[in-house]
Amino acid sequence: MRSLTRDMDMTTGKLMGKIIIFTLPLALSGVLQLLFNAADLVVIGQFSATSTLSLAAVSSNGALISLIVNVSIGLSVGANVVMAHAIGARNMDKAQRTLHTSMLLSVICSVPVALVGVFCARYFLVWMKTDPEVLDKATQYLGIYFMGAPANICFNFGAAILRAKGDTRRPLIYLAISGILNVGLNLLFVICAGLDVMGVAIATVASQYLSLILVVIALLREKDYCRMRLKQLTIHRKELVEVIKVGLPSGILNSFFSVANVIIQSGINGFGAAVMAGNSTGSNLESYVYTSMNAVSNAATTFAGQNYGARKYQRIKQVLWDCSWLTVLISVTLGTAITLLGAPLSSIFSHDPEVIRYSVDRLNVIMPIYFVCGIVEVIVGCLRGMDRAIVPMIPSFLCICVYRIIWVYTAFEAVHTTFMLYLTYPISWILNIIMDGVLFAVYYRLLTRPSKQMRALIPTVEYRRA
Repeated sequence: MRSLTRDMDMTTGKLMGKIIIFTLPLALSGVLQLLFNAADLVVIGQFSATSTLSLAAVSSNGALISLIVNVSIGLSVGANVVMAHAIGARNMDKAQRTLHTSMLLSVICSVPVALVGVFCARYFLVWMKTDPEVLDKATQYLGIYFMGAPANICFNFGAAILRAKGDTRRPLIYLAISGILNVGLNLLFVICAGLDVMGVAIATVASQYLSLILVVIALLREKDYCRMRLKQLTIHRKELVEVIKVGLPSGILNSFFSVANVIIQSGINGFGAAVMAGNSTGSNLESYVYTSMNAVSNAATTFAGQNYGARKYQRIKQVLWDCSWLTVLISVTLGTAITLLGAPLSSIFSHDPEVIRYSVDRLNVIMPIYFVCGIVEVIVGCLRGMDRAIVPMIPSFLCICVYRIIWVYTAFEAVHTTFMLYLTYPISWILNIIMDGVLFAVYYRLLTRPSKQMRALIPTVEYRRA
């Protein structure tokens, strides 16, 4: 198990077994992160003197945090793909340059994100039409949260480097350790010190910096091409361009989702604190399915990336099929369980019957067709691994961003209900999978059977051993 999880050759042998071994720790990492984030909501919802208002204040920030952070986090996808290409091509010099460029880039990106988040928190929340009752608490939480943005972003870059070589185990361990700290500090600050949302935010920031310290130590202690040396942290122009070429479109693509979700959250905010808290509770439960499916998408990116680097293009199609079936299995089993247990699970976050009812309403609309969203993520992941990160931007921009915004200002305005607001999700996923599926088929055919004209456009990969 150690050899498979720490240095996995994705270019030979059967794929499904390796995909599962790669995905499982990654999915557990995401689930653990969600559990520890849920601990914030549970502690606030159960032990705060103003539980519903405090729960709404913390939960109303999710879409905005994603919008501000996602471009930087998307760049870590670029680091993962470029590193996977280098490993697949056995170009260890390139792997070293990618590592040091990526880690320095993460520091450079994280500082402005933190500054914008800290100083503009209240303006963003007002723009989102946050309920005046929760505005002060939400501003307090968001301002403190963004002090941890550098740790969050840099950790994701470090974890992306480790995952590019198949090591998903250590990031899982680091998140588990930092998450335990988060829960302990939540209980201390909220129950004992009575710090309410401020205590939850401080606990989150502390745990983020701990996870960063652990991943940096791991990179400093590596003995191969993933070893980081502080004196060698510099920007290598070629690798920077390659990371940005993949990462920036990935970040922008993520931001399309976030922009649309911010608009949807603005609509939710107009229904009051109970709906805000219920929507967040349902979204939090739904996130366990999404995170598990997203782990498969990340596997698709890394496996496609290594095989693209090794020029084993036929295996990329098998990566797509295996990851898609795995995504459907996760969505159907886990999604069905969460939907059936929606009420009791929601009651963990809040005892308010209204909050529980609104949470279940969201789950009933989203969960039945959630697997479509997962398959879209897998297709996009494969395209990124094939060095086609820009390609999925157009359908996602049209189907996710533009379509959802139009829906909010037309259908939702005409029928002003939460059901009508939530309905935009499944419709947009169906449109998206059709367009992305066609694009993958076209680019895969060009990759495997290029014409003389197109062959010149397909980048070649250097093969060189360290």
